[in-house]
Amino acid sequence: MTTVNSTTSKTAEDVYNAVGGRKETKTSASTAEDLESRFLTLLMTQIKNQDPLNPLDNAQVTSQLAQLNMVTGIESLNSTMTKLLDGYAEAQGMQAAGMIGKNVMVAGNNLPLVSSKAYASINLEGKADKVTVTIKDSSGKTVQTQELGEQAAGQFFFAWDGKDAEGNVLKDGMYTFSVKAATLTGTEVKATTSQIGTVSAVTRTSSGFVLDMGDLGDVAFQDVQKIL
Repeated sequence: MTTVNSTTSKTAEDVYNAVGGRKETKTSASTAEDLESRFLTLLMTQIKNQDPLNPLDNAQVTSQLAQLNMVTGIESLNSTMTKLLDGYAEAQGMQAAGMIGKNVMVAGNNLPLVSSKAYASINLEGKADKVTVTIKDSSGKTVQTQELGEQAAGQFFFAWDGKDAEGNVLKDGMYTFSVKAATLTGTEVKATTSQIGTVSAVTRTSSGFVLDMGDLGDVAFQDVQKIL
């Protein structure tokens, strides 16, 4: 497992190479050419040593040649798929490396407060006439409640200035938030939350690239919803 932290002098390609994004692929000894050569050698040996009184018939030879074509076709397909997958992995690695130092959005309800500023995202399944955000500290105590009013269906962002209900400035740190949305008739509108953080490092694991988002923890590259 390789990890690369954020630097100002490295390009995305440099970072990608550092985390082991590029790797040499070894050519399998069982290539289509090798299979064909071995198959023909065995076939010629079989013909040379056949019983003159009971030679191979045309159906047997044709059947074996058909098997050869099938094997070489599968080998060619496997080779093509390997190249496609390698190309996809390289492109994904370059994208992941390019995220270092950038803000990204992932699913979650954490609200990191930095320099009295915090941002998050909410997605509504339908139009809501009332949207309420409740912010809590690490002990689970409610410190602020925001009324965001009417909101259309879809995604939108909200900001928090780091102050509690009495207007006191709270310490920077990790907070959480929850959302309740409803129509004028009181019908609940489903809301999902997303947290925003900065990528500080990229790690390559056996299952793919992982982004280190500091206090928000590690996030799989494929779980990133948006780059901000």
